[in-house]
Amino acid sequence: MPATPGNHQYNSSYRGAYSRKTAKISSATVERGEWVAQAKCRNGDPDALFVRGAEQRKAALICRHCPVVLECCADALDNEVEFGVWGGLTERQRRAILRKNPHVTDWASYLSNGGEL
Repeated sequence: MPATPGNHQYNSSYRGAYSRKTAKISSATVERGEWVAQAKCRNGDPDALFVRGAEQRKAALICRHCPVVLECCADALDNEVEFGVWGGLTERQRRAILRKNPHVTDWASYLSNGGEL
């Protein structure tokens, strides 16, 4: 199920969901995983987030107004999750972000301190 490898740029149209100045991540919430219970996708079909190709962009729309999109994104990046849409990011986008930011070891802290993807 992995996407075709290549040199893919992060799609800046998703950037707005992560660079909101009011967005804060509670590290205690991230550590305990409590954010999962608040996720917009929690009651949906999990298969909807594990799709291929262009369908991933549609799946990412589910995350657009999620109250814990930053926590989900940080968790996926910290754990280098390979498959599915997490925190509004596709597999390719997460790989590109990780390559671009090899110095980041704690994505929750990085994003809550204003770090950009």
